[in-house]
Formats: sequence, C-alpha cells, structure tokens
Amino acid sequence: MKPPTARPSALLLIPAGAGLLLVAVPVIGLLQRAPWSSLLDRLTSDTVLDAIQVSVTVSVAAAIIATVLGLPLAWLLARHDGRLATLVRAAVLVPMVLPPVVGGTALLFALGRRGLVGQWLDSWFGISLPFTTAGAVVAASFVALPFFVTTVEAALRQAGTDLEEAAAVTGAGPLTAFVTVTVPASRDAILAGLALAWARALGEFGATITFAGNLAGRTRTLPLEIFLALESDPESAVAVSVLLLSVSFAVLIVLRGRWFSRG
Repeated sequence: MKPPTARPSALLLIPAGAGLLLVAVPVIGLLQRAPWSSLLDRLTSDTVLDAIQVSVTVSVAAAIIATVLGLPLAWLLARHDGRLATLVRAAVLVPMVLPPVVGGTALLFALGRRGLVGQWLDSWFGISLPFTTAGAVVAASFVALPFFVTTVEAALRQAGTDLEEAAAVTGAGPLTAFVTVTVPASRDAILAGLALAWARALGEFGATITFAGNLAGRTRTLPLEIFLALESDPESAVAVSVLLLSVSFAVLIVLRGRWFSRG
C-alpha cells in the first residue's frame, strides 16, 4: 500500500516553479528562435555536415574508449574500499567538476609536443596529438570517462558480489567471472554509461578547443560550429543547437527507465 501523498506547501511550490522555469525558459527561447522553414537546409550545409562528421567520429571513439577503460576501473572501485580507492575515485571524478578550459590546458601541458608525456610521444613515435582529430578524441574521452565510471560503479555496488562468488565456487577465475558474469549482469548500466559518455563527448567544447583547436574537417565539432556561427550566422547556430538539443532529449528517452522510474 502506497503512503498518502503529502500536499505540497506553497512555500515549496514557488522555488520549485522558479527552478523549472530556469531550465525550461531557455529551451523554449531556443525553440522559438529556430528557423524551422530552413532548418533542413542549414543542417545540410557543407560546414555543418563536416562538423557532424567530426562530431560523430570523435564522440563515438571517445565513448568506446570510455567503455574499454572505464569498465575495469568501475569494477575495481566498486569492489575495493579504502584510502587508495577514495583517491582513485576522486581523480576519476575531477574532469566532471573541472572547468573544461582548465582540462584542455592540463591536456596540453601533459600531451602537447613539449608536455610531460607528449614530448616522448613525439620523439619516440612521432605522435603529436594537439590540433588533430586524435587530440579531439582524447579531450572528449577525458571529460566523458567519469560519466561512464560513476554510472557503472553504482550499479556494480548495488548488484553485490553474489554472482561473482558463485562463479568462483565453480572454478572460474577472476577474469572469466568478470567477462562471463559481471559484464552480462551489468549490461543495462554499461549501456546507460555508454550513452552518457557519448552524449557528454558530443557536447564537449572547452577542452576540445583548447587542446585540439578549431580546424574545419579535423577538430571542429558541432559545439565549435555553433560558437563560430553565433557571430556570422545566428540562425545556423540556432539550427545546430536544436539538433544537439534533440540528441540530448533522445538520450534521456533511452535512459528513461533508469532516471524517470518512480520505483
């Protein structure tokens, strides 16, 4: 039997309504300014199509990297406690709270041609990441990884270790149990984390422009295209913004079972 629903107080409704307006009004304002009659033409222009291609390439690659690197990391954090795990978790979460431009600057000094690691990549392997598509992928992966890790770690902690322990009893090693038990059992969380990481990578701006630059056809993603178009062609900027807004809503629809369920 469900408990009776409490009647909301007017003192709570006022700030709640203000909070809703704070989120809704900008979205409505964007939709109101959208050039609906020429939306398709603007979204199929050469510059926008190039930005879409770069964005898809960068965001998909970043989401895959976040999954491959983040899944073992999420498992380790979910299965271990203590000071070291706390420090590792804090390090993983830093990109979520770090100003994106600061993240891009950190990447530049770490992976640039004269950076801490980048100088060796350049001298030993001839690899230079700044101002390349690969650099844009690295920047997007940097900001997307925490979203995957936090989503999957929470699910692994909630699921517990019963299935893994049962697999160990039957003789399965840690890696076998991880691949055959943990991963299938965490499929929904992994897909949710993948969707979040992809959406975050798709919308990345600050770290990308700082570390990878804004080169048409190479590193100019859709957010960077919006930034440029705001000065010369505001209607095209609004059109691309509507496209990204639609993608954001699509991700929320995919995740509705995890975020919108009332239990």
